[in-house]
Amino acid sequence: MAREITAKVLPQKLLLKNARLIDLLNKRDEVTDIIISDGKIDTIGKATTTVADTIDLKGKIVTHGLIDMHVHLREPGREDKETILTGCNAAMAGGFTAVACMPNTMPPIDTADTVHFIKSKAQNHLVDVYPVGCVSKKREGKELAEIGHLVEAGVVGISDDGDPVYNAEIMRRALEYVKMYRIPVIEHAEDKQLSNKGSMNEGFTSTRLGLRGIPNISEEVVVARDILLAEYTGSHVHIAHISTGGTVRLVREAKKRGVNVTCEVCPHHFTLTDAAVENYDTFAKMNPPLRESKDLEEIKRGLQDGTIDVIATDHAPHTVEDKECEFDQAAFGITGLETCIGIAFNDLVHKNVISLHSALEKMAIAPRKILNLPIPQLTPGSPANLSIIDPEKTWTYDVTRTCSKGVNTPYNGYTMKGKAFGVINKGKIFIEE
Repeated sequence: MAREITAKVLPQKLLLKNARLIDLLNKRDEVTDIIISDGKIDTIGKATTTVADTIDLKGKIVTHGLIDMHVHLREPGREDKETILTGCNAAMAGGFTAVACMPNTMPPIDTADTVHFIKSKAQNHLVDVYPVGCVSKKREGKELAEIGHLVEAGVVGISDDGDPVYNAEIMRRALEYVKMYRIPVIEHAEDKQLSNKGSMNEGFTSTRLGLRGIPNISEEVVVARDILLAEYTGSHVHIAHISTGGTVRLVREAKKRGVNVTCEVCPHHFTLTDAAVENYDTFAKMNPPLRESKDLEEIKRGLQDGTIDVIATDHAPHTVEDKECEFDQAAFGITGLETCIGIAFNDLVHKNVISLHSALEKMAIAPRKILNLPIPQLTPGSPANLSIIDPEKTWTYDVTRTCSKGVNTPYNGYTMKGKAFGVINKGKIFIEE
């Protein structure tokens, strides 16, 4: 059962004392005090007066509100797996002030009415929810959705996530269409024929376990196609949840040619390999699957050199019944909102794979640029949209305390250094007790 948490209304005046303010836009990194008044940043600098409501943030980071641009909130249609409320609570507990939710709901997000439904359900929550609409009607890949109406209703991108855009002509027309709206086409890159109903990475481990494998090329061939289409149309394609070294190479080469291509990676694809599937652990089953160590190393290089723009979770909650079954029959996907900061800090920042500033850029700034969303400003007069992080906090994830309905994670019992401390947004505050 999901742990219930709630945000509180911000006091009229709040002092955040001794905070390490990291303002990536203005290249500011210093320990200072921040006063928030009536939901807006009032002053930044050493506080000279006493404020009744004060939080001492010594040793903690205050930065732009983080956004996860790839989550599955499941509502409408699969409220047994997740709801907008429980998903937003998980995001809030995980240190995010915004999420972009993917369209493979029931019904899918292919009409303005569904967009309005999601936005109305989320409007009173601290976490901003930005729907991603479908590329094709019913996500069937046969006919373009009413993209103009979806944009007017508030979508920030289009995708048939969960499935690729099978038809290259449909993908071309979608890329041409979104140019006028400045939104990306977000692609789940997978050739289903090459995947051939596989359930894990194709390699030594799949052979030894007797499981049908999903080869790297099933991702890479679609990435190559979409890069060529983006280059031809001059439009923006964003490759979701990349998993292979070959994809990193293709995106890197395309960026050097000036192609408008961006991509994201999930924490499980830079921390775990297909060895995690040992003992047929369905909590390690996701799509794209966990790959080999050589792919993991190429992904880290892609994070270092800027080939990979974004860290996102692909938060995909499932019921216990969906996972406690034969491996081949189990659903793809894991949860990720509450562990993302911990994994990114533990396995990237503290291990000197990428810098602290780079990690925050990939979790706060780059996603909003890709989705053409306003970036939270850390200047006086701006609405307070902040994530607060304890970079030195060592903790162990306990899935029994999750705010999500899903407990399908391979990270239960995983010890990390770096944890979300709280979030502030929309005149509300949540601090993890």
